[in-house]
Amino acid sequence: MTDLLAGYRAAGPGHDEMLQSTGAAREAWAQMADLVDLHDGAALAARSHDVVELLANNGVRQGAGNEERPWLLDPLPVLFDEAQWAHVEAGLRQRALLLDHILTDVYGDAELLTSGLLPPALVLGHPGFVRAVNDIRNPGVHQLFMVGTDLARNADGSWQVLADRAQTPSGMGFAMQDRRIVAEVLSGLYRHARIRRIGPFFQAMRRAVRDAAPAGAGTTPRAALLTPGPYSPAAFDQAYLATMLGYPLVEGEDLVVEDGRLWMRALGKLEPVDVLLRHVDAEYCDPLDLRGDSRLGVPGLVEVARNGGVTIVNPLGSGVIDNPGLLTYLPRLARSILGEELIIPSTVTYWCGERSMCSHVIANLDRLVIRSTAPGAPVLRGWELTIAERADLAVRIATEPYLWVGQERVEASTTPAVNGGLLEARPTQLRTFAVSGADGYEVMSGGVARIAAAGSDVVEPGPNDAAKDVWVLSSLPHAYSDPWATDDAGPGPVSLPTSISPGSAEDLFWFGRYTERAEGTTRLVRAVGDRLSDYSVTTTSGFPLRPGSDEPVVLAVLRQVLIDVVGDGEPARLVLDARQPGTVAHALARMARSASSVRDQLSSDTWAALSALERALSAERRRQDRDPDAVADVGPVAARLIEGLLAIAGILAESMERDVGWCLMDAGRRLERSQQLVDVLVASLHTVHGRADDSLVIESVLIAHESAITYRRRYQSQPRVESMLALLLLDEHNPRSLRFQLRELAASLDQVPAPARGTRTRDELLSDVVDLLDELDLATIATPDADGHRTTLVTTLESMSWRLRELGDEIARVHFTHPVPVPWLDASGTFATPSSRGALEENGELT
Repeated sequence: MTDLLAGYRAAGPGHDEMLQSTGAAREAWAQMADLVDLHDGAALAARSHDVVELLANNGVRQGAGNEERPWLLDPLPVLFDEAQWAHVEAGLRQRALLLDHILTDVYGDAELLTSGLLPPALVLGHPGFVRAVNDIRNPGVHQLFMVGTDLARNADGSWQVLADRAQTPSGMGFAMQDRRIVAEVLSGLYRHARIRRIGPFFQAMRRAVRDAAPAGAGTTPRAALLTPGPYSPAAFDQAYLATMLGYPLVEGEDLVVEDGRLWMRALGKLEPVDVLLRHVDAEYCDPLDLRGDSRLGVPGLVEVARNGGVTIVNPLGSGVIDNPGLLTYLPRLARSILGEELIIPSTVTYWCGERSMCSHVIANLDRLVIRSTAPGAPVLRGWELTIAERADLAVRIATEPYLWVGQERVEASTTPAVNGGLLEARPTQLRTFAVSGADGYEVMSGGVARIAAAGSDVVEPGPNDAAKDVWVLSSLPHAYSDPWATDDAGPGPVSLPTSISPGSAEDLFWFGRYTERAEGTTRLVRAVGDRLSDYSVTTTSGFPLRPGSDEPVVLAVLRQVLIDVVGDGEPARLVLDARQPGTVAHALARMARSASSVRDQLSSDTWAALSALERALSAERRRQDRDPDAVADVGPVAARLIEGLLAIAGILAESMERDVGWCLMDAGRRLERSQQLVDVLVASLHTVHGRADDSLVIESVLIAHESAITYRRRYQSQPRVESMLALLLLDEHNPRSLRFQLRELAASLDQVPAPARGTRTRDELLSDVVDLLDELDLATIATPDADGHRTTLVTTLESMSWRLRELGDEIARVHFTHPVPVPWLDASGTFATPSSRGALEENGELT
């Protein structure tokens, strides 16, 4: 036995995934420890560090808004042998088939309700039951497209189902990301071990989508994944799943119902959607037929589904399967419908809607787990409640018994987890997934395991719990399966359009703007910071001083440039303060948010560069916190930030297709660079300060716009305003000049489809800026007036500036127009004012 395993002990008398009843490690676990050379705590800690770094490099996050946090992943997988998994797989297939029968019947003949096998109050009173979708039937063999199942082993090692997830099963994207991270950290073991791959499950999903498409969709139906947006707690999971499947990620406002079909708003046109993978709760999917205050759905979606114009999976109303009270009746339903006993039983559940069960639950509150049947309600553990709290809970249950269930406590099996350089036994649960197929249901060979936080015996999503990859060991070598096999893609090569929705286009546009804003601000702050450092040794440098001040004039001018262009504050604050608009950190935060919204459009390498930027800021903040009295030199952190931003620029230039999205992203970069250049020139050149000071100011401006070397090579003289303007404004060969930006901006905008409202104003604004540039007389504008001001230069540049700002607004108005929210007469028969995204997020309704 290796040193790694020798000190490991199970947490109690229950089942442990690694240890046999004798206390010896199971063979697979011992082999894993030997093959990955985990013989000491230092090696173990190193693996954990590698996982954290890879997760950060890939931008893996969970939660949303203020609750967003890094995804935690344990480096050691959970191992199951083939025989163990065969039992689980058979039980999950049986369960999915049973749930499909129930879902089909509930929204069809309703024989289970009329026969008494299912209490009508349990189903009809559940929030997941959607009356408006009654009798809607999707094409294909099964109505339940996909289901997630939460499992745990009890103390005796037997499996029990804790919950079924059919409303919007989440975790598939995390499962694949976890597998890739752990496979890289344990690369030697992963390459040689016989482990079932999970890629075939996503191939099965694509086949299931094709089989579920309406009859007129042909052999290559067009699918899209509907998400609540970047503020969804499962935003990463949804975006990664869309990337795996190759489907566009859309929000409700990206879709429209017309002519009996569902369409995606693409720039300049509409594209049909045949299958919609729904990751928005059903009640929010249609403000016309369902919840009138929703802004997450599509008006008319229910009607077009009823008429067969689109297939929605999972179907609207499938949330009724999530009702924990249903677990009470699954055993007898399995016998009645399938003629079989459940292979994997559910945890013992008492639905309080039946009087005898309600009495039992109230009498045993101190030892039961109490759940509301409503989705999203917190779980109550009776043994953790005070006597008064249990009394209040008993009253609530007695008042509305059909809304409550009581469940026997499950002592989940434990799994070794890494804590520093040690292994600890942590309670573990497993979420698995099954997708429909022609011969039943296909189960993912693995899933996402969750382990309890250190010192806790409760496994639940929280800031301190972690995930584990799940490895199913195989007796046969891994056989490679091509994800683009012919039987998955349909007969013949068919090219589908790659246009994007206005929402994704807008996010790419702003991603480009914030990327350029972050780079330009970093360069400007660094240039000023370097000049400040030049004067840090003494204030008697021989340069003229500002009247009434002991600061050299050049520093006063450059400080004012920062205030005018970036904001008030010392250079360090203008780099690190994410709360102040205009700072580098603020731009980087907005940049990361925009990137998260278009994860399916960006190269995976983008996230490593974004992570490097975040680490650079965090390291500098820690350094300044350790020594707050030290002089803050922004040079080193600025260098690291520019390195990361240049890496992103290279990735965007060399890894993205030159499609409409790229053109809008490039347009955002060009517009932002133009705007900042003009603003810096206005702030720095409006007043003459003397030849020496002006030379230093000009040099700092050239450095900030990456043109100092070009200037020196070309002019080989002291910096002059006229020659600097020639280089930064008029030189068509300088990639940092205004003329270069305007030319590239026009070229990118020409590739963007023109909407029905036209682009005349947009094009006129851009043309006006070009005309102002063409009319410049450098000798005239560089000459100051009698008061020492370059009034003509400032007037011309300010005229360009406001036109560039208007151009940005016009691009947004023309290409990114959002549907206007209106009050709908919803299913309840009352008008409802559309809720804002912020309110939905605050109320926890974005799931």
